[in-house]
Amino acid sequence: MSFQAYSLHQLGWHPTFAQHLTLEDFEAGYPARVAGVHRNGLAVLSSRGADFVTLPHRLLEQLDAAPAVGDWVLIEHEAERVLRLLERRTLLSRLAAGGDGKTQSIAANLDSLFVVTSCNDDFNPSRLERYLALAGEADIEPVILLTKADLADDVAGYLEALRRMAPGVPAFAIDATSAACAELLSPWLAEGRTVAFVGSSGVGKSTLTNSLLGADERSTAGIREDDARGRHTTTARQMFALQGGAWIIDTPGMRELRLGAVTAGMQAAFDDIETLAAQCRFRDCSHLHEAGCAVADALAAGQLDPRRLANYRKLQREAEEAARSLRERRERSRQFGAMARSAMRSKRERQGR
Repeated sequence: MSFQAYSLHQLGWHPTFAQHLTLEDFEAGYPARVAGVHRNGLAVLSSRGADFVTLPHRLLEQLDAAPAVGDWVLIEHEAERVLRLLERRTLLSRLAAGGDGKTQSIAANLDSLFVVTSCNDDFNPSRLERYLALAGEADIEPVILLTKADLADDVAGYLEALRRMAPGVPAFAIDATSAACAELLSPWLAEGRTVAFVGSSGVGKSTLTNSLLGADERSTAGIREDDARGRHTTTARQMFALQGGAWIIDTPGMRELRLGAVTAGMQAAFDDIETLAAQCRFRDCSHLHEAGCAVADALAAGQLDPRRLANYRKLQREAEEAARSLRERRERSRQFGAMARSAMRSKRERQGR
């Protein structure tokens, strides 16, 4: 991480952030951007340079989602301590492991999401659709990057599969070790813009980061060609500055990518199926056996990929389960709050006697 000072513009500041700050806020603290999240605090960048600040436990308890790399925070002038987390423009998140339905932040305030896969057995359309659903839910522009194109015999076949799966999403076959990647991806890497790389381990995210940085900033590890799975090379999310002024967030490979209640994300990732579903005779059509089902008709006519429909149904079930879990968790929280308030009232009444 560079220790130079940055202007707010260089760090990716957006006018909407200032709308949530008052004069009193600026008198109490200054804005900084989170470049790294650690167990005991946050690494931040600001007009004062690089710093490490603490995050009060009481503030963390108030947040729906923990701070993420790319977040903006207000830092106390006279202490290296976070005063508040600024409202996010975008937040990429997934369901955390376990059954409590809590959300895990991946990266915040992204302008674009580079979904990285490779031209080998790692190429998995169903997994790519998960990433596209996450991006769609966060209203982040996705771009699909096919690495190891220099080693593949049928690059055109991979690109054609992506075109059928996600016709409106830009997709490129690249050699992640080549400096030419910077020019190819330059439309998404303007000054002050923030992008993140997501994908499985070993597909070349860190290698691509190094190529764009023009230096070996990240350690990399090879891929096991017998099963096309890579070794984990990035163990924490970090933010890096490119010479052109864009910011890159590299993320660890994700073994499990669980979706939350991604209603908008499903519409974005499966726009073709959602459009067909709107044409079904019955509004509550399950697309399994009902008469007048436009989805079933398209499947029978060979106009819809059976794998894509099966994955749509699977992710839809996950999203519905996540939404149900979220409602239940909020209801439990509401009941606990009501119980706590009732206990406090009873205590005050007893003390007033």
